[in-house]
Amino acid sequence: MARKQAADFDARRETITEAAAGLFAKKGFLGASIADLSAACTMSKSLIYHYFPSKEDILFEVMWSHVNILVQTAQTFSSQTHPPEEQLRSLARALMETYNGAQYKQKILLNELDNLPPDKRALVVRAQRDVLAVVDKLLVDLRPSLAGKPKQRMPIVMMFFGMLNWTHVWFDRKGPVSEKKVADLAVDMFLGGLPA
Repeated sequence: MARKQAADFDARRETITEAAAGLFAKKGFLGASIADLSAACTMSKSLIYHYFPSKEDILFEVMWSHVNILVQTAQTFSSQTHPPEEQLRSLARALMETYNGAQYKQKILLNELDNLPPDKRALVVRAQRDVLAVVDKLLVDLRPSLAGKPKQRMPIVMMFFGMLNWTHVWFDRKGPVSEKKVADLAVDMFLGGLPA
C-alpha cells in the first residue's frame, strides 16, 4: 500500500522554499548548504530530503514558484481590451508589486539560473520568454511599424524589463517614492524613448 502524503506536505515544502529563498539570496546557491537550510527551517536534513530530492530541486522550486506568478501576472494584462499603453502601465505596476513582495526570489531568478540542471533551466527560461512575449505584443500594438522586426523589438523589450527587474536591489517600500511611481516612471521613459 502506498504511503499517504502528510496533510501538511505542501505547507512544509513552502516553508523550505521560503527559507531557501532567503538563504540563497544572502549566501548564493553555491555558498549555502543543506545544513544551513536545515538550521533555518529547524528541520533535520533528512526531513528536507524527504520533501526535495536535491538542493537543485529546491532552487528550481524557488525560481519556478516565482516565475509562474510573473507569467500569470503578465497573461492577466495580455488578455485585456484596454489601450496598449494602459495595459503596459498596469503590467509595470503589477510587476513592481510582485518583484518587491518577493525580493529574495527575484534576486535568485536573476542570478542563479546557471545552477539549475539544463532541463529545469529550460523550463524557467521558457516561462521568462512567456512574460517577455506579452510586452513584445504590447510593443507591436504601440508601434505597428515594429511588426515583423523581432530583432529590433527584443532589445527594446529587454530594456523595459531592465528598468524594473533590478529594483529589488535599491527600492525601499518605506522610501519617498512608491512602487506605483517607479512603475509609471519606467513606462514614461520607455514610451518617451520609442520613435513615433
